[in-house]
Amino acid sequence: MGLAAGLRATVRHVVTEGDTAIEAGSGDVPVLATPRLLALAEAACVAALESHLDEGMTSVGTGVGLEHRRASPVGAEIEVEAELTELTGRKLVFGFVARHVRPRSGGPPGGDTDGDEDLVVGGGTVERIVVDRATFLARAGVRPADSAAQTPVVERG
Repeated sequence: MGLAAGLRATVRHVVTEGDTAIEAGSGDVPVLATPRLLALAEAACVAALESHLDEGMTSVGTGVGLEHRRASPVGAEIEVEAELTELTGRKLVFGFVARHVRPRSGGPPGGDTDGDEDLVVGGGTVERIVVDRATFLARAGVRPADSAAQTPVVERG
């Protein structure tokens, strides 16, 4: 296993109607849902590990701390960067930050000009553990044929 603190990855995504709080059932406004922000953070963590886990191994989420501090309307482009900050045995801790991507005009979405801090959508930590994929699925009662059909496709906007 080639894991070490400092591994990082960035995932970009354009907010769609399907990403909103209305669609997620977490609110009644058409902006990026907090559960969707978490999913993007997890996707960045998984991407950081992608080529560093031994064959047959995977990681699963075990904990999260998340602050969602800025609304992102449909059409906003979000960039989520995750970095492996702590590695203790099989336990991994990532720090992540999500930002609005600046439009080509150079200013942040909505015309704010108060600096990069205004671009921060949220941030936090994600904890994951490294497990043997087949053993994990067997303990969860998932048959091998079922696991292939259940593998989600990660959107990277």
